[in-house]
Amino acid sequence: MAGASEMHSLEFRLPDLGEGLTEAEIVRWLVEVGDLVEVDQPVVEVETAKAMVEVPCPYGGVVTARFGEEGTELPVGAPLLTVAVGAAPSGSPEPRTASRAGAVADGSARAEAAPARQQGEGSGNVLVGYGTGAAPARRRRVRPTPPSPASGAADVIPADAGSPPSAPGRALSAPGGAPSASGGAPAAQGTAPSAPGTAPARPANGHRGEGPVPVISPLVRRLARENGLDLRELTGSGPDGLILRADVEYALRATAAQARPAAATAQPRTEAPAPEAPAAPGETRVPLKGIRGAVADKLSRSRREIPDATCWVDADATELMRARTAMNASGGPRISLVALLARICTAALARFPELNSTVDTAAREVVRLDRVHLGFAAQTERGLVVPVVRDAHTRDAESLTAEFARLTDAARAGTLTPAELTGGTFTLNNYGVFGVDGSTPIINHPEAAMLGVGRIVPKPWVHDGELAVRQVVQLSLTFDHRVCDGGTAGGFLRYVADCVEQPAVLLRTL
Repeated sequence: MAGASEMHSLEFRLPDLGEGLTEAEIVRWLVEVGDLVEVDQPVVEVETAKAMVEVPCPYGGVVTARFGEEGTELPVGAPLLTVAVGAAPSGSPEPRTASRAGAVADGSARAEAAPARQQGEGSGNVLVGYGTGAAPARRRRVRPTPPSPASGAADVIPADAGSPPSAPGRALSAPGGAPSASGGAPAAQGTAPSAPGTAPARPANGHRGEGPVPVISPLVRRLARENGLDLRELTGSGPDGLILRADVEYALRATAAQARPAAATAQPRTEAPAPEAPAAPGETRVPLKGIRGAVADKLSRSRREIPDATCWVDADATELMRARTAMNASGGPRISLVALLARICTAALARFPELNSTVDTAAREVVRLDRVHLGFAAQTERGLVVPVVRDAHTRDAESLTAEFARLTDAARAGTLTPAELTGGTFTLNNYGVFGVDGSTPIINHPEAAMLGVGRIVPKPWVHDGELAVRQVVQLSLTFDHRVCDGGTAGGFLRYVADCVEQPAVLLRTL
């Protein structure tokens, strides 16, 4: 067919998700086979142990295949989809345009500014949830090998196709004579001559030929030998094609992914084998995976490693509620109650910095932190998450209110990034929204303390020597007993209660 030789396919693999994440579950495909996608267009929505994010594709063209059904868990580096790029064959039907074309914030602008990239040049390494940004300064590619007449257009993967941001590009031959990741179908008995301007084709056996293979160290060569990996099948990402350890490790992961039967990719993958005995009558087994599994692991670790203790106090919040009403009556953005409590927390941490710390167990040291990154517990349909307000100690009540609202909306929509869910130094837990008065929360490892706030309700209270109905709240502090003693924890909690009862106390530190 005319023009068919100008087409080639690029395979997009699940990129590195950051924060040590090694897998993700496909929640929803945003494109269908046959859709036309643009560079940096989100193609799939995945859920990791941190958040749910949209993954943009660095190539523009027609989707020719998808790997994995919704609900499937894939490891980093596993194939996500293939995209046919280049000039469309003459007489071929017009490809469909995906319904979410250019859904990233600046995708349309990039698509207009770089139409050539939509023909398959790609846009570089993928940054999950935000588009791919500019291409890296130095990139290696494997030129496509002209397809044989019997095989048609061969699947070609450039050296950096589908590589995670931190992983260099490489090529790998698929087992069993399947098309290799470095391009081309399996060679037949003869080798077709290379087209003008292209790199010379490899020998029919797919190897580089005779001679030593350049590797960065003997350890890399031994790693490949112990795992039965032929170094001649790799394209190194180092200077002048030098094979690095990262190249070998990525190739081993890719080989393991390709060796799994194709049917297995359509089934949800679990880390632990399913129980041999079926569920008893009346039982429902829910796997601990994704966000809920990550929360379970973190809470279990907190209980194992942190010797925690809890103290609590009842406080009269009537004056704090009146102060908030006065603030909101004066015009401007409305101030939330949690923002006022957060401002009280940062003031208290300035007076008691021991509680804004973490414990380095290996060094047997308490590490005090000079910046307050305030986490707050948020309940979502997918489980409990703790978004983090960066540099909360530098924000006023209006800024805190806006940031709490933004992060809460993102948590409910499942669009929080890993960076917005990590790095907290102290957590504020407002469990009063659930209608309860008190709790002994589990510390958010590796932090050292958490302040809990119960519901604010009218209760009988002695005020100015007389019994009156006041707005009362229970405050609790759970703290790591390694970082401080009860006197410090009690002083922190008492200061918080004083600020709640008399907001003017805050004026001393503003």
